[in-house]
Amino acid sequence: MKNEGRRNDQRRRDEGRKSRKAGVAVVDTVTRTATGAVRPRTTRPRADALRNRERIVTAAREMFVEFGPDVPLDEVARRAGVGNATLYRNFPDRAALTHEVVLSVTSRTTDRAEEATAEEADPFAALSRFVHAAADERIGALCPMLSGSFDKNHPELLAERRRLEEAVEGLVARAMSAGRLRTDIAVGDVLVALSQLTRPLPGTGCLDIDRFTHRHLQLLLDGLEAPARSQLPGTAATLEDLRRRP
Repeated sequence: MKNEGRRNDQRRRDEGRKSRKAGVAVVDTVTRTATGAVRPRTTRPRADALRNRERIVTAAREMFVEFGPDVPLDEVARRAGVGNATLYRNFPDRAALTHEVVLSVTSRTTDRAEEATAEEADPFAALSRFVHAAADERIGALCPMLSGSFDKNHPELLAERRRLEEAVEGLVARAMSAGRLRTDIAVGDVLVALSQLTRPLPGTGCLDIDRFTHRHLQLLLDGLEAPARSQLPGTAATLEDLRRRP
């Protein structure tokens, strides 16, 4: 599947380029001032174009989890229910699609963390809610994608990553301050465990992963809750540890 995807990528990109002039999905709007002067023309995507783009990102997110980031893009288009030309009109190459998926997963996961913080009075219940919600947002897709060939240091991605880190730091700090979370762990431990438990091995096609994921996440949460029932080996993993490159 991986080799087939690479062979077909160039052909699919060519199809996308050919369709751009004929199929750019925008609506032009012109407004006039009280004196009749024409303001600069603006464009906005049509509703159906926005829906197609979201369907592509959702399909890519699911397939990156199931098969890894090298899944053929024509398979992504097929699952999204759009043509190859539509996919390449929105995302001219794999790097552009990967960027959008990483941004979407990170942003949506951060939203879930902020919602849990705002709506749960019990700090550990807030952390638990976030952990399960992050799995549903496919946070496990981030690890294999972040090893791909795209700009991981794009300002947009860095800003969203920092927003996520701050939200999870807040959840962990609140639960620890309330005496509900064991004190020998750190944010990095939570994020690494969450990532490892929410994705199957690439290529296994484990379509029913959710049935196992939430069971295993609850086991993780039971182990995180204070009082600690064991002594952990090593030291707590911090965000700085995660950022450090070998």
